[in-house]
Amino acid sequence: MEVSIPNALRALQAKNRLFRRARLFLTPISLVLALVLWELVARIANLPAFILPTPGRVFERFIQAASDGTLLRHTLATLLEVVLGLIAGTALATFTGYWIARSRMFEKLIAPYLVASQAIPIVAIAPLLVIWFGPGMGTKVLICSLIVFFPVLVNTVVGLRAVPEDLRTLMRSLRATRLQNLKYLEIPAALPVFLGGLRIGATLSVIGGVIGELVGSNRGLGFLINVGRGQFDTALVFVAVFTLVTLALALYGLVMLLEKRLLSWQNEPQEK
Repeated sequence: MEVSIPNALRALQAKNRLFRRARLFLTPISLVLALVLWELVARIANLPAFILPTPGRVFERFIQAASDGTLLRHTLATLLEVVLGLIAGTALATFTGYWIARSRMFEKLIAPYLVASQAIPIVAIAPLLVIWFGPGMGTKVLICSLIVFFPVLVNTVVGLRAVPEDLRTLMRSLRATRLQNLKYLEIPAALPVFLGGLRIGATLSVIGGVIGELVGSNRGLGFLINVGRGQFDTALVFVAVFTLVTLALALYGLVMLLEKRLLSWQNEPQEK
């Protein structure tokens, strides 16, 4: 029995729609399974709450911290530090990466120091930064900027150097100025790679913020983790950690939306 091509295409499209709908449920199902496994481990092992609280106990602690304003206050403090650090680190990395991509001499001058700085864990220098600059917000922003700087810098340099040489030749033949080169050639060509680095930086910025708060602070989610650890309130530690994960996912999602908007021209149909 022969099957017509239109019927086969409709069947294939229906199957693809079914797969897309099934993928929507994968994340919720995996989360439910993880919570069930967590509950089983906590109950079967009969672990005390200060070692491994049950999901129910963590949810109760979340409601308590959210209702009295504690969680919101500390979350906003961390979010402000993270956003400022992400903006400052991205701006500095973009400026530095542009000049490294343009000047080999500048690259040879600064590259050894940049690479050496990545050999030092941020947790090792964070206490020094707190001693030098104090435990205020500026230090947390600085730590976030340092941890965001390198991945955004590398992607900026890679993106700018990936511009095809024939396009540069074309711009020179049109006598384009440096500003016109940057606006019409270098930025559009480097944007996909740059935004990939920004995605990494957005998640790392949350790590930078919490590291600074763990070292020395009187507010923020890192401070909340220290309080929970000191009081053996492990449920509060879980609440703070899950809030940090939510912040990281939210920032990552915002960068993805920005990327989708800025790179929408890539998906536009080309006229033949």
